[in-house]
Amino acid sequence: MKHKELITAIAVKLDRSEPAVEKLLNGAVEVVKSRLADGQSVALQGLGLLEVKRKEERLSVHPMTKVRTIVPPKQVVGFKQSAAIKSKLKEIPHHE
Repeated sequence: MKHKELITAIAVKLDRSEPAVEKLLNGAVEVVKSRLADGQSVALQGLGLLEVKRKEERLSVHPMTKVRTIVPPKQVVGFKQSAAIKSKLKEIPHHE
């Protein structure tokens, strides 16, 4: 689902105008980005937990050239899904 599709779906679900929903959603995204940039985690009830994690420096080897390089440490955002999401995903049939 793309950003515009999400805005439309929320607007229909809540019977609100798309510009109002877009303003609210963009504001929420800015707050989440700000909190994560400050190193804080963000819990979205029913969805999951977004948290900043540190990846340590590591050695990487290019599979074709076998050249070894050091990958510097970095910060990444991790997502831990809620129990509600886990149970919803279990309901989806697996296609093989």
